[in-house]
Amino acid sequence: MSVRQSLLAILDQGPCYGYQLRAEFDRRTGSAWPLNVGQIYNTLDRLERDGLVEKGETDAEGHVYWKITADGAAEARGWLQRPVARADAARDELVLKITVAATLPGIDVAEIVREQRAVSQARVDELAACNAGDANAPDGALGWLPRSSAIFAAENEVRWLDHVAARLREMPPGVGVQALSAHKPARGRPRLSEKAART
Repeated sequence: MSVRQSLLAILDQGPCYGYQLRAEFDRRTGSAWPLNVGQIYNTLDRLERDGLVEKGETDAEGHVYWKITADGAAEARGWLQRPVARADAARDELVLKITVAATLPGIDVAEIVREQRAVSQARVDELAACNAGDANAPDGALGWLPRSSAIFAAENEVRWLDHVAARLREMPPGVGVQALSAHKPARGRPRLSEKAART
């Protein structure tokens, strides 16, 4: 999540002081990603350093208002217009856990998958129950956006776990299990002769 660009996009609507900016972020995201005020001020300091915002007026209550610069407005608009590029090989703890577990002797990978599926399905149910409250949300509330994204992600995780469970049932027991390798890798960069031998 890009807090930096989100804050810039909000500041492009007009000057805000730090706590106000936090409240605007929470209001606009349905509090799906709570930020602490320290994170807001640290981000504002970096944005100021980079010439994207500057300190403006201070009101009678001592609130320092931050305003966006022309460069900041250009960055905010560019961020809003550019499609988000997803990483091809994001490291997912669940995928890593199941992949490594499948290579270890004496580990019941199917049980790990069953337990995770139960937790993931409970998450889907919990999110769906929260989403059902959207009918009572104030007019214009968009909190359903991050919640529906979370629901779809959780549902996809359940589907993937079902796929993994089905594939594991098709595999003979012990396929993929690996003992520790007797090969002792050398430290440092591989020698040219080792590289040539691998290719």
